Amino acid sequence: MAEKKFMKSALKCARKAFDEGEVPIGAVVVLDGKVIARGHNRRTKRQMATAHAEIEAIEKACRKLHSWRIPECELYVTLEPCPMCMGAALNARIRKIYFGAPEDKGRSLTSEIANANLLNHKVEVEGGVMEEECRAILSEFFSSMRQREKAKKQGENPQSDE
Repeated sequence: MAEKKFMKSALKCARKAFDEGEVPIGAVVVLDGKVIARGHNRRTKRQMATAHAEIEAIEKACRKLHSWRIPECELYVTLEPCPMCMGAALNARIRKIYFGAPEDKGRSLTSEIANANLLNHKVEVEGGVMEEECRAILSEFFSSMRQREKAKKQGENPQSDE
């Protein structure tokens, strides 16, 4: 199944983000059955609100194809895209988006944006591709982050037995 193959590539990108201390979200752009661009979250490193995995991957694909329109391409991302990333995918005329884990914390508006016929384009969206694996890396990251914060607080405020 091609969807799993490409989502595994996106998960590798997410792992790279994880290793860099970023929220582990990865994305790949696929053209004619080949990955042509990769991206991972870099918001903390770059201190840029727009440094999302999808934006990075879409920008690289556009540069590679020398066009801001890439309608033959598909986007694979480990977490359901936010409204900004959906807007970028629509603007680039991405044909289809596959995502792994749904966004549970906030309302992503993925379906509404995909079908709104904004920019005279609709994008097909399929969620739940390797959902468990995509959820797992996010859970692992936030769990380890909470443990680091807890250890940091305990180090700053050592409890005495008096």
